[in-house]
Amino acid sequence: MEFTVGNIYEGKVTGITGFGAFVQLAPGKSGMVHISEIANTYVDDIKKHIKEGDTVKVKLIAIDQNGRINLSIKKALPVPEKPQAAPKPRNASPAKPAGNQAPAGTAAPVMEAATIEKSADSLFEDKLRMFMQRSESKMSDLRMQKDKRSGGRRRR
Repeated sequence: MEFTVGNIYEGKVTGITGFGAFVQLAPGKSGMVHISEIANTYVDDIKKHIKEGDTVKVKLIAIDQNGRINLSIKKALPVPEKPQAAPKPRNASPAKPAGNQAPAGTAAPVMEAATIEKSADSLFEDKLRMFMQRSESKMSDLRMQKDKRSGGRRRR
C-alpha cells in the first residue's frame, strides 16, 4: 500500500506511550501520533482520549528520512467552528470607571457582568492592557529606586 502525505487513513491503536500512540495502518506499516496531535485541546494523559485496540482516523503529516510515519488524529477531525464575535472598531477602547483601576502591586479588580460577556478577544486585550499598566508602574518604581541608590554612589 502506498502512503501519501496529506491523506486520511484508518488504523488501529497498537501501543500507547507517554509521548504518543502507535497506529497500525496496514500489516507491517505503522506510524506514531505525537501527544500534541491527539486532540484539539491540551492532552495530559493520552489514555483519557484513546486506548489500545481503538480504530482511529489519522492524517499522514510526514514521512521522515528514516521512513518513520508521523500521524495526526486532530488534523483528521473536522475543523471546530469558532463563535463569531461582533466586529470591534480598532481604535475604540472600552470606557472604564475611575474607581475600577487597581493600584500597582494589588490584585486585579473584580470582573463585572458586562466584562464577562465580552468576546474572548476583547477580554484578552483588556487583560493585556491591565498587565501592561501594572508592569509599567512596577518598572518605573524600580527605576526610581535604582536612581536613588546609584545617586548616592556617584557622589563618592
